[in-house]
Amino acid sequence: MLLNRFPLVAPSMLSADFGNLQRDIGMVNDSDADWFHIDVMDGVFVPNISFGFPVLKPIQKYAKKPLDVHLMIVDPDRYLERFREYGAEVISVHYEVCDHLHRTIQAIKKLGAMAGVVLNPHSPVSLLEEIITDADLVMLMSVNPGFGGQSFIESTLGKITLLKELIARKKTDVLIEVDGGVTLENAPRLVKAGANVLVAGYTIFGSADPAKTISSLKSL
Repeated sequence: MLLNRFPLVAPSMLSADFGNLQRDIGMVNDSDADWFHIDVMDGVFVPNISFGFPVLKPIQKYAKKPLDVHLMIVDPDRYLERFREYGAEVISVHYEVCDHLHRTIQAIKKLGAMAGVVLNPHSPVSLLEEIITDADLVMLMSVNPGFGGQSFIESTLGKITLLKELIARKKTDVLIEVDGGVTLENAPRLVKAGANVLVAGYTIFGSADPAKTISSLKSL
């Protein structure tokens, strides 16, 4: 199932041990996590390169939970169908790179995936006024995208509140996902503000007991 009890927890595989990827996938499978979060970076839109299809293929093979694919790439429309073929059940694209965002969202939905829109830290929630009723999910970046392990940007809390208000005003049903710098310390505030999905990388994979950390986030 895509949706379980909130908050949903989506471990970011960018922080997994690539030398023991199958082991870490198994840990997530056996944990209380809900989704696998997959960051795809092209080195153009963001200053880093990450998962390509050769890495996504084994994740698809061994993962027993939905793949939440976050496309930090230019011209994402070119690859939507292929990411769906590789198991993406949630596909999120950045507002900042989509010239025809309505069309992109509809293309994702036509493929049978949930469609997400991502806002960088500098992008205001007001940009979503004309698109919010089309999306299934909005991801708020709480760090500048490109690298894991960054510190949480506190103004994200206010953006969650504004987004929740916009969703209520538009009478729509959109999930709020937060990605970047999520910790056991700030996660309760994120959930209280209205976050439905928590993405955590280093907090999970850098902990002494990743499965226990996932359970702690899930129990908020």
